[in-house]
Amino acid sequence: MNDIERKTFTVAFTDVDQSDRLKLSTVCDYFQEAADNHAESLGVGRSAMAQTGEVWILSRLSVLMERRPKYRETITVRSWPRGSERLFAIRDYDVLDASGKPIVRGRSGWLIVDIKKHRPLRPQEKVSKLPLNAELDALPSLANIGQRNGLELADERVSFYSDVDYNGHVNNSRYVQWIQDITKPDILEKADCMRFDINYVSETRFKETTELWSGPIEDGFAYEGRRNGGIVFRAELAFSENRA
Repeated sequence: MNDIERKTFTVAFTDVDQSDRLKLSTVCDYFQEAADNHAESLGVGRSAMAQTGEVWILSRLSVLMERRPKYRETITVRSWPRGSERLFAIRDYDVLDASGKPIVRGRSGWLIVDIKKHRPLRPQEKVSKLPLNAELDALPSLANIGQRNGLELADERVSFYSDVDYNGHVNNSRYVQWIQDITKPDILEKADCMRFDINYVSETRFKETTELWSGPIEDGFAYEGRRNGGIVFRAELAFSENRA
């Protein structure tokens, strides 16, 4: 059994912004691919889950970028399961530079959902068969993001073909791209250390419109996706080394 998924990348032209450094959304893409590949190799991937009428749904994600890799830099993305917390199956990530030093760390919380009933299932039975990796702790906790007052409408997005994934709803990393797009580019381009947390609350399907709200918080910005008065996601982006 492969306890840890590893894949080496060379940061590509399409992965960076005008600062020539890795975008936050690309990190989330890397993490998503690592999770999917590892789940397949561990026998709990998409095809195996479909046979039991279940699906993995990303519910929470936290990313701490301590240094943003540069264009053409060689990095290694790692991912591993970390047991469970209540209804969440926990999966950690990191990105190593060429010397083996972690420069990005992440943690995600996944739900196992019954496809027909659209209800979350307890993950303990499934997770108990996976490596625990108790000694590898990328981040101490996942953020539970509460409501923020004072947010203002920044934009609206209609989800189209390129936004929607295999599950028929907007892909989790696409929301990160939307958040980047309503943040001033110069702020993102100047940032090196940042902490990003997002809670996915409800799904968005093809041709649905999501309102994107944002506002300043203590050391960054808060965001909400809203549709028909309900919450699609809540997120916070902080430019501080003290948010780990």
